[in-house]
Amino acid sequence: MKKQSKKPVPAKKTGKPATSKKSSERPSEKSSTKSYAETNQAKEGAAGDGRRQDVSGKGPVMKYSLMNDYDIHLFREGRHFNLYEKLGSHIVELNGCDGTFFGVWAPNAKKVSVIGDFNLWNSHSHELFNRGDGSGIWEGFIPDIGHGQIYKYHIESNLYHYSVEKGDPYAFMWEEPPRTGSVVWDKKFLWTDEKWLAERKKASGKPKPFSVYEIHLGSWQRCPEEGNRYLTYRELAARLPDYLREMGFTHVEFMPVTEHPFYGSWGYQVTGYFAPSSRYGSPQDLMFLINELHREGIGVILDWVPSHFPSDQHGLSYFDGSHLYEHQDLREGYHPDWKSYIFNFGRNEVRSFLISNAVFWLDIYHADGLRVDAVASMIYRDYSRKEGEWIPNRFGGRENLEAISFLKQMNDATHEKFPDIYNIAEESTAWPMVSQPTYVGGLGFDMKWMMGWMHDTLTYFSKDPIHRQYHQNEITFSIVYAFSENYVLPLSHDEVVHGKQSLINKMPGDQWQQFANLRLMYSYMYAHPGGKLLFMGGEFAQLDEWAHNSSLDWHLLSYGNHQGIKNTIKKLNRIYRQEKALYECQFEQKGFEWIDIHDTVNCVISFIRRGNTNNDVIVVVCNFTPVPRHDYHIGVPSGEKWIELFNSDKEEFGGSNVKNPGELDAWEQPYHDKPYTLSLTLPPLGAVFLKLLK
Repeated sequence: MKKQSKKPVPAKKTGKPATSKKSSERPSEKSSTKSYAETNQAKEGAAGDGRRQDVSGKGPVMKYSLMNDYDIHLFREGRHFNLYEKLGSHIVELNGCDGTFFGVWAPNAKKVSVIGDFNLWNSHSHELFNRGDGSGIWEGFIPDIGHGQIYKYHIESNLYHYSVEKGDPYAFMWEEPPRTGSVVWDKKFLWTDEKWLAERKKASGKPKPFSVYEIHLGSWQRCPEEGNRYLTYRELAARLPDYLREMGFTHVEFMPVTEHPFYGSWGYQVTGYFAPSSRYGSPQDLMFLINELHREGIGVILDWVPSHFPSDQHGLSYFDGSHLYEHQDLREGYHPDWKSYIFNFGRNEVRSFLISNAVFWLDIYHADGLRVDAVASMIYRDYSRKEGEWIPNRFGGRENLEAISFLKQMNDATHEKFPDIYNIAEESTAWPMVSQPTYVGGLGFDMKWMMGWMHDTLTYFSKDPIHRQYHQNEITFSIVYAFSENYVLPLSHDEVVHGKQSLINKMPGDQWQQFANLRLMYSYMYAHPGGKLLFMGGEFAQLDEWAHNSSLDWHLLSYGNHQGIKNTIKKLNRIYRQEKALYECQFEQKGFEWIDIHDTVNCVISFIRRGNTNNDVIVVVCNFTPVPRHDYHIGVPSGEKWIELFNSDKEEFGGSNVKNPGELDAWEQPYHDKPYTLSLTLPPLGAVFLKLLK
């Protein structure tokens, strides 16, 4: 068995790939004991009509193509966005004979063969045909190869005497790692989510809440009684939709489900771009999970990684003995942080591959959007590089013009086909107009992660309350730029790994203060303009850092404080979804107004959230100290009665139950530049939401 490298190996500085050994052993336990001659004789005898014999003398491969001249034209121009229907392996019938079409792009290959159990991995048995039109595509039809057959491409290059076994870049399924073969797979599935898709289309373009639960499928829940194994897609389908519905999230975001060799990469080092990880089941099993989520009214966002790929030999690197998918120059084509290769976004065929991949997940898997990973690393040529380690663009700048053009093209292409989906950028810099349409000069994303808010908020909450009066600008500064983009407020997996501690352990003070601080931070997050994202475990105050090889600590819910955090998130999600003031104008300046940010002595801030009508108004007051404030005055815009809609200090949340009873009467007295004044009781380390009584 070939050993799967956990650490990608950097490219040699010569740019030449090492010649691979022709492997006679395979990571499969299904190899036939018959010789190839015996197997082939049996096949020919069964056919009896000679249909499997090719006139070219290349053996049992027939000339056949799924691509016409227009397909080739689009592919070479970087505008073919359905390549998953044209390349890869497809079960078809040719002249009454069942078999599989194979197609692969390898322009620098001298010979490409399909190898598998069916020919005892003999690279001389089933050679594909080069189209001969300069496209570099090799293709052919092999009879009697069907669903579930494991295969690879054996490529002999015109360069460096290089030969290698490669997985199929377009395969719909791969073997479960550490095995590295591709699998012929029929992707048909009977969807029953028509109602969800119809409602998604109907709601397109309208303001709506966006509350996301980020999850790593392999560590959400495990089966300790069965060797701590992870749940399958089908088992997740029996648990996850009900849980998300109970918690009130609108969407779930899956960390990458695409096939990846090293589990510790969390899916961000992809080899099978068109295949969900077989660790958890089949493609149809993932479709079933998404279908069940849609049936429960939960949207699905998939993490997508077009920025880089690993150097594992069976993957995309040195695919045909050349730098086909990646740049040849390491200053452009190799990522020093992740020890991986960077896609050549200036190559049209690579654009067709990647954009087809984005469309594939939205089309075949009914995904409701893509969260695009590491956008900052794509748009800057000097990202994480020292002077002299990067190449300026043609104008001498640091912007990666080809990557920027690619992102715009990808967003336009996916929105043209699916105008009601969300594309979200994980972009950590001040690059302008990330979430603006391309026709006004933007990158074309629907939303962008608000990394500045995340950093400032966690920094502020980590401070002892006695010092917060000197740092109040950290908790209020985000509003300065909050409406420059359509932001999502992320408390993601990146904040609870690598020694950063869990969210609850970032909070200062004794146990009571830690939990009160966490409830307060979540309340501030849900009151702040923008969408919301919370990584799994945060909803019940997971104590330990996230570990991808173990389950979340669900037993913590037997303790009151942890159950209180869960109740807090459930309540906040419900209010966020019900109150138009909190989501209708969450990307617009008119949806937010400060009441007071200057009470640094008491560490109190207050503000107003508005919807599109005068009746949709919510006042939010946050007390960042463990001291209750009685008869605390704020200015309000209306003299009508107010009620306490939410209080993070309630007993059901694990708080001390300091609250405002019943109806609150504002009186006519200007305060904080508002015509009316309201007297409140502020809970310690607590937030209150107030609403006009209609």
